[in-house]
Amino acid sequence: MTLEIKILPMFDDNYGFIIKDEVSGQVATVDPGDPEVILNELKIQKWPLDFILNTHHHHDHIGGNKALKQETGCTIIGPQKDASRIPEIDIKVSEGSALKLGDHTIEVIETPGHTSGHICYHFCNDKAIFVGDTLFAMGCGRLFEGTAEQMWHSLQKIASLPLDTDIYCAHEYTLKNGSFALTVDPDNKALQFRMEEVRQMRKRGEKTIPTNLLIEKETNPFLRAAKINAPVKDPIANFSELRKKRDRF
Repeated sequence: MTLEIKILPMFDDNYGFIIKDEVSGQVATVDPGDPEVILNELKIQKWPLDFILNTHHHHDHIGGNKALKQETGCTIIGPQKDASRIPEIDIKVSEGSALKLGDHTIEVIETPGHTSGHICYHFCNDKAIFVGDTLFAMGCGRLFEGTAEQMWHSLQKIASLPLDTDIYCAHEYTLKNGSFALTVDPDNKALQFRMEEVRQMRKRGEKTIPTNLLIEKETNPFLRAAKINAPVKDPIANFSELRKKRDRF
């Protein structure tokens, strides 16, 4: 893999990302909420900035757009369905749109639920996906604008990717997500093991991102909604109930 990925903490629990194709030298950032964090890292690395990839319109994901574009002249890419709410957008993309970072192909996957226009960026040949606030380690995004049915189908799109796909989500929610997961899936040995690993990582101040799809399929209650103490056989209804319980947790 010729991608170098920097994971940058910002605000209280956000992550922004900088991705460099080492062959072409092209650089993109994903969900740059805080422009200073991104600009400081670019300066340290002596990298340009060619693209901003926005997953959705929330300010903690797009807050750096204007300043970064003014400073670097980069091109801003974001969801067509959210275009009116994303400042300075240049290229509007939707389901199946194909982008390039150097020779790396990026597939756009529409994942409504958290917001109505949310998208993910799948680096197909690199087995990496930037999921914004759709999927978290052992969790998923709140349903601010979409329905449980939309979010369930969005998660199934991600779940259909290769099991060794690395998942870059935009918040460090893993410890709390896992604590909730244990309340609804207490006998899950893989979850128990993962939570102990996460506790130790956080004690050491380490990031729990990226996770990967195999781990999530084994430990994430929102991907396991069809299996966890299912009160009915409808996985969407089970998912909806789990999301409501997580909202109250």
